[in-house]
Amino acid sequence: MATEREKPRDVILAATAKYGEDTVIDWCIAFLTGEIDGEAAYGAELPKLVAITGSSNPGGWKTPVDPVNYYWVRVWAARAFLYVWRDDVVDALTVAAGDEAWRVREHVARITAQRELGQLVELLLPMLEHELPRVRAAAVRAVGAAGEFEHAEAIRPLADDPDQAVRAAVERALAQLEERLDRPVH
Repeated sequence: MATEREKPRDVILAATAKYGEDTVIDWCIAFLTGEIDGEAAYGAELPKLVAITGSSNPGGWKTPVDPVNYYWVRVWAARAFLYVWRDDVVDALTVAAGDEAWRVREHVARITAQRELGQLVELLLPMLEHELPRVRAAAVRAVGAAGEFEHAEAIRPLADDPDQAVRAAVERALAQLEERLDRPVH
């Protein structure tokens, strides 16, 4: 059992060592896509949730868990894909790119950037208009890491974003696109 101080990466790697990488990925896909919903995650499927979060009380909530917090199950499942991977995860991320919870979509953007998943970039473009700067910045980073020439036009208006972190992300993303595509995007 993981302690509260363990990093998410260490928790996921411990789970894969105990249960196998494919098993953990299968659980995370099921959580992320809603095949295992929040009620089941905090019920019959709780051992799986404990394995990927490293906590015997994921979220630290009183039982029964308020359904408003069920989206955290999908956040934790998505986060796992920063550390473990299998090609069919893209299908689950395609579903999750439209999740109602912004934290889930933000993780999809982070994974898209880390793994350079160009096939997800179009699905993330609506995040460029999100009210939270961190969500806009995550989408911009995904475009920079995995987008194509035409995606530069989508992020360019955010060079004037009120948030400095978003403006900096745009500058880096445009430079990254130019370098990766080996052509100017300005």
